[in-house]
Amino acid sequence: MSRIPLFLAISLILSAFIVFGDQEEEILRLQIGDEALREKTMAVSPGKIYAANTGNPVSFDEMIRGMAKSRLVYVGETHNSLPMHQIQAKIIRGLYEQDRGLTVGFEMYPVTKQEVLNKWSLGLLSEKEFIRDGQWYVNWNFHFGFYQDIFRVVKKNAIPLYALNVPRDIITKLRMKGWEALSEQEKGMVPEPDLTHKDHRTLIRTIFEGADLPHQMKGKGLEMAFEGLYRAQTAWDETMAHHALAALYKEEGKIVVLAGSGHLLYNLGINLRAYNKSQLPFKTVVCIVIPKGKKSVEVSCSLADYVWGLPEEGRPVYPSVGLRFKKFDGLDNLVIERDPIDGVAKGTDFKKGDVVLSVDGKKHSDINELRTYLARFTWGDQVTFQLLRDTQQIEVLLKFQMPQDDTENL
Repeated sequence: MSRIPLFLAISLILSAFIVFGDQEEEILRLQIGDEALREKTMAVSPGKIYAANTGNPVSFDEMIRGMAKSRLVYVGETHNSLPMHQIQAKIIRGLYEQDRGLTVGFEMYPVTKQEVLNKWSLGLLSEKEFIRDGQWYVNWNFHFGFYQDIFRVVKKNAIPLYALNVPRDIITKLRMKGWEALSEQEKGMVPEPDLTHKDHRTLIRTIFEGADLPHQMKGKGLEMAFEGLYRAQTAWDETMAHHALAALYKEEGKIVVLAGSGHLLYNLGINLRAYNKSQLPFKTVVCIVIPKGKKSVEVSCSLADYVWGLPEEGRPVYPSVGLRFKKFDGLDNLVIERDPIDGVAKGTDFKKGDVVLSVDGKKHSDINELRTYLARFTWGDQVTFQLLRDTQQIEVLLKFQMPQDDTENL
C-alpha cells in the first residue's frame, strides 16, 4: 500500500477528503459514528446520491426535501474540485427555493473579514473588488474560480454570507502550545476544544497513521505531532460550529455550512459540535471520488447523511501554483516562504528565501496582488520570475504543467 506524504495527510485532515487508494477507502469504512449505521455499508457509484439511512440512491429533489426540517445543512468539499463546488452551489439554490431565509456559512474566511462578506451579499462589490478587499489569496490557498458559482448564487439572491473561521496564526498557536496559551481575545473567537471524543480521535488517528512520517517524528515525536494536530482539528471544528450557530441565531432561518469534508466525516466534526451545543436537527452531504477503473466504492452508512459519488477528474480545472510568499517589514519585495512541495512549482528551481524581484517584468509588493495575477494562467502557460538568491540574480521559468510524479498517477 502506498502511504500519503505527511503534508498531504495534514491537508487531508484539516481541509478536505478525496479517494486516493486503499488507505483512504479503508477510512471510508470505519465503524464509527451513528451506532445504528456504523456496521452497514453501501456501494457508491459515480453520478448518484445515496441516503445513508437506507443505503439506496435518491434523486436530488428527494435529498432537498429530506432537508426541510434541518436547521443546519453541511456540504463537504475537496477544495480543488470544481464538481464539488458546483454541487454546493446547486444545493444552495435548491435550499433557497425551499427556504428564502437561507444563510451560508463559509470556512474560507476568518471572522475578521465579515464586513467584506456583508458587502458582497448586498451587491456592493464586483468580483475584482471582493478578491482585493477580502484578500482572497491571503486568506485562502485555492483559485477563486473554484468558488465563483457559489459566490454568484449568494450575490444574485442577496443571501447572507458568514465567515466561520479565525486567522490561522491563532490555530497554529493553539496547535503548538494548547488552548490556555491563547489570549482572552483569542479565546473569545476559539472555544476550548473537547479532545475526548473517542470516535473522532479514531478517525483523525487513522488518517494520521496513513502519513509517510519523517524519522524525527517517530517515537515520542509521533505522539506530540498527533496531539498538536488533533488540537488544531478540534479547535477548527469547535470554532466553525460556534460561528455557524451565531449566524443561524442572528438570521433565524436555515444555514448551509461549506467546509472541507475532513471537518464533517461521520458527523463527528463541526456538525457534532454544533449539535451538542444546540440540539438542532442537521443533515450532512459528503462527496467522494470513485477512482478510474472502479464502478463503485464501498463506504460506511455512517459516513454522512447523504453521500454523492463523483467520477475521478483527470486534473483540477484550475492549476495550483504551489508557491508560498512572505512579506517582511522594511522589504518591498516578496520572499518565497518555503521550498515548493505541491502545485506546478513542485520540483522546480524555487528555494526558500528567494527574493522575488519581478514576475513577467513587473514588481509586486502585495501577496494578494501577485497571486491574483498568477491566477490568470492556465495549463500550458508559463511565467518568468526574476529572483535574488545569495546575492545572485537568477531567472526561473514557472510552467503550468502537472509535476511528473503527479502525472504518473492520473
